[in-house]
Amino acid sequence: MSHEKCLKHVKIPCSCIAPSLVRVPVAHCFGPPGHYKRKFCTVCRKPLELPAFRCEVCELHVHIDCVPFACSDCRQCHQDGHQDHDTYHHHWREGNLSSNARCEVCKKTCGSSEVLSGMRCEWCGILAHVACFTAVTPECTFGRLRNMILPPNCVRLFSRNFSKMHCFRISESLQTEPDEDDDVDGLTQGSAKDAHISTDSSKQTLKIFDGNDAVKRNQFRLISVPRIAKNEEVVEAALRTYYINDDQQDYELQTFTQQALLSDDIINRNDASEEICPGSVFRESVPEAWIIRAKPKDHEVLRIYPAWLKIGMAYISLRINKESTTRTVIKEVLPLLGRQVECIDNYKLVEVFMGGKQVQRMVLDDQELIINRLKDIRKTSIRQMNQTRFYIVQNTKSVVRVNLFVGGLPPQLSAEDYTNILKEELAIKRNLVSVIHVYSSQGSVVLEVSCFSEAERIYMLIKDTTVNDKQLHAVVLPEVLPAKLPQNSCPVLVFVNPKSGGLKGRDLLHSFRKLLNPHQIFELTNGGPLPGFHTFSRIPCFRVLVCGGDGTVGWVLGALEEIRYKLACSEPSVAILPLGTGNDLGRVLRWGPGYSGEDPYSILISVDEADEVLMDRWTILLDAPEPVENSENGALEPEPPKIVQMNNYCGLGIDAELSLDFHHAREEEPGKFNSRFHNKGVYVKVGLQKISHARNLHKDLKLQVDQVEVELPSIEGLIFINIPSWGSGADLWGSDNDNRFEKPQMDDGLLEVVGVTGVVHMGQVQGGLRSGIRIAQGSYFRITLLKPIPVQVDGEPWIQPPGQIIISAAGPKVHMLKKSKQKQKKVGSTRETRTDSVSITEEGR
Repeated sequence: MSHEKCLKHVKIPCSCIAPSLVRVPVAHCFGPPGHYKRKFCTVCRKPLELPAFRCEVCELHVHIDCVPFACSDCRQCHQDGHQDHDTYHHHWREGNLSSNARCEVCKKTCGSSEVLSGMRCEWCGILAHVACFTAVTPECTFGRLRNMILPPNCVRLFSRNFSKMHCFRISESLQTEPDEDDDVDGLTQGSAKDAHISTDSSKQTLKIFDGNDAVKRNQFRLISVPRIAKNEEVVEAALRTYYINDDQQDYELQTFTQQALLSDDIINRNDASEEICPGSVFRESVPEAWIIRAKPKDHEVLRIYPAWLKIGMAYISLRINKESTTRTVIKEVLPLLGRQVECIDNYKLVEVFMGGKQVQRMVLDDQELIINRLKDIRKTSIRQMNQTRFYIVQNTKSVVRVNLFVGGLPPQLSAEDYTNILKEELAIKRNLVSVIHVYSSQGSVVLEVSCFSEAERIYMLIKDTTVNDKQLHAVVLPEVLPAKLPQNSCPVLVFVNPKSGGLKGRDLLHSFRKLLNPHQIFELTNGGPLPGFHTFSRIPCFRVLVCGGDGTVGWVLGALEEIRYKLACSEPSVAILPLGTGNDLGRVLRWGPGYSGEDPYSILISVDEADEVLMDRWTILLDAPEPVENSENGALEPEPPKIVQMNNYCGLGIDAELSLDFHHAREEEPGKFNSRFHNKGVYVKVGLQKISHARNLHKDLKLQVDQVEVELPSIEGLIFINIPSWGSGADLWGSDNDNRFEKPQMDDGLLEVVGVTGVVHMGQVQGGLRSGIRIAQGSYFRITLLKPIPVQVDGEPWIQPPGQIIISAAGPKVHMLKKSKQKQKKVGSTRETRTDSVSITEEGR
């Protein structure tokens, strides 16, 4: 809405012409429907009172009803072989700012919680008024996070046959919205709420279809018009409800009844039997539905976009007639672009449909009549015509390289063996598919596929394939071009475990995808850490942010240790966003006791300003000398030793027993373990049940420290600690000076051995009333178990059978990031922007 005197100041285009202003068409990545408070639909500009969609990559919010009208103007996060831009402009998105957001140009408030107002760059987060944003320098420098972002021009991904969900490795469990092909009522519900606002008896509600496609799917929109409305008025209302701003004289209405809807040839039947006469739309019988059609034309003006020829113009307007073919159009356009007509065979005309969910490209045949092509599109959907462009493109023989990460294969095999397995299970074509990287210890390979359709076939087939009763999984990987990385760039590789602790990982995934390049964000439940490390393997300097509990951190550090020798940056520093229950390592490194909704933007700033420290890691060798029977020949074979990596602590006895009971409780009812407070309550409950139990652990095992036998006191639990935090922040070693031992450090190459006498003692340690019983300090340990005993390493528990356990230092120390004590510097309005735009507490879920 606007005052008449203010119309000349309105600069924001409405949805009907938004598709014509898109620089590079990029489809959106819609997550599941949700409730978003104080947000507005980008298409109809109305509040999101009902469940709505939001893009997982940008700040687009739309009603379910408005999704078909959202043009593909998402962020361009990678090159797909057609574009090659090194300079990036601001990617502006209107509205959904906080009410205290301030304009970068005039420094006045530009946000509102009442209407869709203000502009924000999707990359750098800069804010501006609609009237001010044109004064901002067009080039985007990615803002405060520029050194942490993986620039889009450094990422290449051939993604023609893959959806955005696949490209950004977003779990398919999120794709709960109905597919466009199956959505029967998608256009009905939202429009019905608008049409039924008026209860005036002088008005009539009409069903409007916009083409054959809408008729087949029974997708209509409702309009409310006066009962004495003229044809022109109804046409105008129909165009408006489909966000089309063409001249209403170019369109007409055709009627059909419910019986006609069941006809196989709906349109021909209508064309033959229904004639639109001037005057009132309504005659003696009111039709059940209407279909809006474009009137046939002998001449049209066609916009031809020069695509990626880097011409200094947006498009060329060309007048075409019934005889105009694709070839004649190309012949007329080339001189206008400064190209030689003799090279006409080097160019092609590409039709691009810029749908919100997918950008579809089709190369037109040289002899195809353009007028007939436009007529076919409009007959299918006049809305689709509004979102269709024609590009002139130079023929280039680009080499297709689609990289697929395949996991779940048998470990310790050669590249030839993996190729044979994939050929047998997936029928891969060796002339199109090759194994370019092998991670044999993890049973994973990276395939390079030189054909789009073959890559899509393999990706979809892997979902239903098992090898040795183990499910295979596939991940689409981008290719990072390190030569294009700017100087001093140190992008951050983010791993998120959505199952950790309070289950806040899903919202963090969404927030980090918007703040950074989505190709930097990896969900650990989708292939583990290996795909992320492989993607970053050629980057000379990068950092890692692990969002999860201590077990998740150990998982990532273990994968880093195995792949370190294949990385250009062999020792990346690791930061932690604690999502688990105990989070002892996060506490020691000052990242806090657990995530409680802090602004993800400020977390990234803290990672950028963090200090680097070293930390010891330890290898635990567990063997089971009792032989097991071989099912094939009945012979007794010893079970191979098991190797576990430790970062924080290792517990035997009562400590591990409590962890094991908690683990079993979480496996039985995982849905209840969605908060740290509840998790700790379960720990207390299982602890109270074991207060009266006596185990005499010191009689069930023997301990050697640095080749010296150590006599154990009367204890129920034995704990080896590497960091000065245990059991959710307790100081198990204590702060008292002891001449027998050195002061513990996390990088001193020594482990501290402490005993506890039972559950009560553990509770006193948790409350800060007591410390553990100091037993030893050393760098090499041998524990002999005389009977089965519960064991836990960094919170992962199991029952260990009698045998030997050896603990020794594991390779080089790891580089961790410790949060700086210094207060963060204020970063002005950009930080205020991010605080509002990506804070996961505002989403109102």
